[in-house]
Amino acid sequence: MLLMIFLFQDTNAKHFVLIHGSGHGAWCWYKLVALLRSSGHDVTALDMAASGINLQQVLDVPTISNYFRPLMDFMDSVPTRETVILVAHSSGGLAVSLAMERFPDKISVSVFVTALMPGTSLNISTLSQEFLRSQQGSLMDSRYSYDNGADKPPTTLMLGPKYLSVNMYQLSPIQDWSLATMLVRPVYLYTEEDMSRELVLSSKKYGSISRVYIMTDEDKVARKELQQWMVRQNPPDKVVEIKGSDHMVMMSRPTELFDVLLLLIAQNYS
Repeated sequence: MLLMIFLFQDTNAKHFVLIHGSGHGAWCWYKLVALLRSSGHDVTALDMAASGINLQQVLDVPTISNYFRPLMDFMDSVPTRETVILVAHSSGGLAVSLAMERFPDKISVSVFVTALMPGTSLNISTLSQEFLRSQQGSLMDSRYSYDNGADKPPTTLMLGPKYLSVNMYQLSPIQDWSLATMLVRPVYLYTEEDMSRELVLSSKKYGSISRVYIMTDEDKVARKELQQWMVRQNPPDKVVEIKGSDHMVMMSRPTELFDVLLLLIAQNYS
């Protein structure tokens, strides 16, 4: 009987690949990683370039192509006949969208967790403008750096503890906010031109992959109105809402996120 259980788990195991948002790293998925692995699934949580424990520094990745490279390298290493479930949070949706375009045969479904979701009819320029328009309030104690000179546009942004507390982790356990204040790293501010050049998406490739969008109702970064706008402009196959979550849904509502990934997505997309 025990052998049969293990065989059943192996047969039904999925491989989830988790992609973090700006300033964060693989560390922010620690609760979800534990839940998925304890259910018998394979999980890979990646650090993008100059993020988490990736050894590169922020000024070493001046193009978004450099920033995306860890995910592209990983997808290239996935065996031809295998597929993964990509899960993007926040700006991680941009990296996942590019992976969909480049590796459509290696992805069973892509999940956008309150994430930026460009598409074949929603270019990055329009998406960036709508995101900026949706922002309310200031960046508080966050800090810009001007590595190309004070008369030039800022090059990086470091999210401040107060900003994290008020806008990103306001419904998360205080321990998770405290962890974030120690681990967040500067974000390179890529130009719209650079992002537009890299993120060219086609119906044949990007459009061939199923997409699920997970909305959060108390998000102060990707506000609900922005999430709804993206869903209207670039309709996914399925939309799910997790109630009572801030932007960091994997911190504030990890069990609910796990339930959606396991019960709705893993069982319905192969």
